[in-house]
Amino acid sequence: MTRRIAYQGEPGANSHIVCREHYPDWEALACASFEDVFAAVESGDAELAMIPIDNSIAGRVADIHHFLPDSGLHIIAEHFLRIRFCLMAVPGASLDTIRTVHSHVHALGQCRKIIREHGLTPVIAGDTAGAAREVAEFGDPTQAAISPPLAADIYGLEILVEDVEDEEHNTTRFVVLSRDLVEATAGGGPVVTSFIFNVRNLPAALYKALGGFATNGVNMTKLESYMVGGEFTATQFLAEVDGHPDDIGVRRALEELAFFTTDVKILGVYPADPFRAEVSR
Repeated sequence: MTRRIAYQGEPGANSHIVCREHYPDWEALACASFEDVFAAVESGDAELAMIPIDNSIAGRVADIHHFLPDSGLHIIAEHFLRIRFCLMAVPGASLDTIRTVHSHVHALGQCRKIIREHGLTPVIAGDTAGAAREVAEFGDPTQAAISPPLAADIYGLEILVEDVEDEEHNTTRFVVLSRDLVEATAGGGPVVTSFIFNVRNLPAALYKALGGFATNGVNMTKLESYMVGGEFTATQFLAEVDGHPDDIGVRRALEELAFFTTDVKILGVYPADPFRAEVSR
């Protein structure tokens, strides 16, 4: 039986590209929304989910932090994708014929130079790959799309300009989610531990909660806060550290964290993508 991995977006989206790169033998299941992706895994329609969580330009991906804590899913892997966008249009179109360009709002914002250079009118679409599909359906040589190169192949478009993103470092981090808890083994290579917690409503609670990571020499690579329950006094944090909970430093830091927080929950203990080592050189 073919295994399935769910992603948000239409065929040809960046999430689809990551699924093909790292799970080439799996069926990639396109979903309209992140909520649908989570539901597909929770219901068993898919075994895994590929979810974007951070972008080097746009920052954190909205809504993911709302779904993760209560989903019952576990992070089992991470993958980084260098984002590449192409300007594409129907066969026969050219840079001289196009007048408008369709794409997701973030992609349009990340490709301002090409849009400004050719005086194009941006049109917001719900998805980068969906923009390519729409342009193909329109069949209008005055309309173009900014989409991943895979979308051109899928929807029969011609690439007019490659790599139109403004910044070469444009990279998105994806995490793989599973119903089953699969933890990386300690001592088997670089590991990332992701967890959430709520601080007690006390003076300097966050400072005290995080002190254990500093004193135990644990590198914290992410710390993000979110309001929960509609209350300004209830703040939840998503954090990530280098290391395994079985490592003595991480274990002691997590024990100290528990003194000043509530609802500490490990979301995943998984191998660090080699990309991390490359960018830290």
